[in-house]
Amino acid sequence: MDFFHTIFELYSTRSAYFLELFIQHLQLSITAAVIAAVIGLTAGICISGTKAQQPVIAVANAIYTIPSISLLGFLIPFSGIGATTAIIALIIYGIMPVLRNTCTGLTTVNKAVIEAARGMGSTDLQILLRIKLPLASPAIITGLRNMTVMTISLSGVSAFIGAGGLGAAVYRGITTNNAAFTVAGSLLIAITAITADCLFGLIENYLTHKWRLIK
Repeated sequence: MDFFHTIFELYSTRSAYFLELFIQHLQLSITAAVIAAVIGLTAGICISGTKAQQPVIAVANAIYTIPSISLLGFLIPFSGIGATTAIIALIIYGIMPVLRNTCTGLTTVNKAVIEAARGMGSTDLQILLRIKLPLASPAIITGLRNMTVMTISLSGVSAFIGAGGLGAAVYRGITTNNAAFTVAGSLLIAITAITADCLFGLIENYLTHKWRLIK
């Protein structure tokens, strides 16, 4: 109990410090998540159902297995130390879940529905916008959900290259052997990720229910 009291006291006395780190963390996470979502969705739509789908996803999976610290170290000579390198790394990691789920969602749309729409004179663009994307939206939202939670969590590592964020509190706690700082930073990262996961969960449940009604 004394330890948790120390953490809450730390939040109270250093509220401005943690608020600044929290804002930095959100800036890193949101910037990377938005860019990764745009790239992943666009690439997923373009390669879905084509011969390029499996090779591209295989390459994305291979990149996804690279440890975050290693990827940051690889990028530093090209983009330097700081937020830019952290955002690039987070984007690289974030693309794969969105890309994979977009391809999965689009390729599993009922072909009979597509053929019926095409028989009624719908163009490929109309089929994509009015049928494929709405029906694939639950899978796409799941990819966005996983990517956002992962991005928020991985943003904590960005502090090790001077990008700021809540990971700075964790890093400070580790380097000064201050467990309270380490837990305080980690706890805020976890709460932020869980909150984002819950919000996407509500959206996903709504779209899944709507998708089942359409089917």
